[in-house]
Amino acid sequence: MNSGSKAPLDGAVVAVAGAAGPAGRATLLRLAEAGATVVASDADPERLAEAVDAARYAHGGATVTGDTVDLLDLDATREWADKTEKEFGRVDGLVHLVGGWRGSPSFAETKLADWDLLEKLLIRTVQHTSLAFHDGLLRSDRGRFLLISAAGASHPTAGNAAYAASKAAAEAWTLALADAFRKAGGDDGPKAAAAILVIKALVHDAMRAERPNAKYPGFTDVTELAEAIAGVWDRPAREANGQRLWLTPKP
Repeated sequence: MNSGSKAPLDGAVVAVAGAAGPAGRATLLRLAEAGATVVASDADPERLAEAVDAARYAHGGATVTGDTVDLLDLDATREWADKTEKEFGRVDGLVHLVGGWRGSPSFAETKLADWDLLEKLLIRTVQHTSLAFHDGLLRSDRGRFLLISAAGASHPTAGNAAYAASKAAAEAWTLALADAFRKAGGDDGPKAAAAILVIKALVHDAMRAERPNAKYPGFTDVTELAEAIAGVWDRPAREANGQRLWLTPKP
């Protein structure tokens, strides 16, 4: 890219849902570094404030804001999307980092209470954010909706039935959004893209400090995930839309 060209995230406005965890912190830092205005949300206001402050301090002059949003409330999620676009004049991305995991020793011991929880965290929040940000992303010239998924969605194991099924449903919902973007683009192709970044699991420095001898094979470091997230804006919408982008070997 020559010095006179504009980087894909310069001046972009990107919302990050579930921003207070290690992956969220790394993503806020990377997006701010790339020149984006970053609008973060999380259900935990204290941890969210810490993540926002860390990104601001790391990149002086970057605009990084935080909102405590109940993503299980569709109206509240729509208000967040509308407020973001009204305040900053545009919205160019929604990165979905809301996580959660429950497993069981065997298939027969699966607790359906785990499904009830994961359906809210891993599916309902995807539904609400995609519906809330759909119109704004279509108005953008570089709109991206990014879901972080897991390899287990396409290769479920006996003890991960609720988790894998939740992730698979979230992937299907995201691919339906991608089809909506494709249809909205018509013959010119999509202007916005919905894509899925697939990992096995995440690892970060605190985990390594706790277990210095652990190998974490196939895991993705949160900084690598953040780099991959930012990199989706380097791809034309037509190439990214409806794609599963694997950051770990396929099972």
